[in-house]
Amino acid sequence: QVQPVESGGGLVQPGGSLKLSCVASGRGFKRDAMGWYRQAPGRQRELVATITTSGDTNYMDSVKGRFAISGEVGKNTVYLQMNSLKPEDTAVYYCNTIPNNPWGQGTQVTVSS
Repeated sequence: QVQPVESGGGLVQPGGSLKLSCVASGRGFKRDAMGWYRQAPGRQRELVATITTSGDTNYMDSVKGRFAISGEVGKNTVYLQMNSLKPEDTAVYYCNTIPNNPWGQGTQVTVSS
């Protein structure tokens, strides 16, 4: 199985930037893409961005133009550059393969002045 390990979260002021990193260890699994997800307190986990094995990307509407996903799906490595952060971006951010494997611990992102 694959175990994602996320890093790079922290506390940032509105308008600031953070870059999240993820490495998913494990072998012998199938994945078509990798994605970044987030879960805010009291809300369901939502898909933020995806990147396919061919490098195609997709984003949820609220982060388009502010976030950028990159990495190499074949090497189980993915990043999320987050710019112009807003308080509503505050959440625990997770990465995972698509189809999903077991979830990691995530990394907390807090946007506050």
